[in-house]
Amino acid sequence: MWFAIMAEDRPNSLKKRLAARPEHLKRLQALQDAGRLLIAGPFPAIDAIDPGPAGFTGSLIVAEFANLAQATQWANNDPFVSAEVYQQVVVKPFRKTLPN
Repeated sequence: MWFAIMAEDRPNSLKKRLAARPEHLKRLQALQDAGRLLIAGPFPAIDAIDPGPAGFTGSLIVAEFANLAQATQWANNDPFVSAEVYQQVVVKPFRKTLPN
């Protein structure tokens, strides 16, 4: 089943985000390589693809896991959690409707 992982960044966490990003991307790449990643990306703090020093306000990941417990465990082990980038992470089941 698909699960949406919605995370909110701590204020002023851009330096920590950039430092932890390579390990964060490795985990996402592993999901993609396994065919289990639907979409992933950050929320820019301003209306720009590259927000520069304004940074980001959080992230969205939609990926496939066997159950909510596995999705939650995966999300809680994210490098952005251990690096204290994320201040809150919410995991919810997600039903993809469109596009087909």
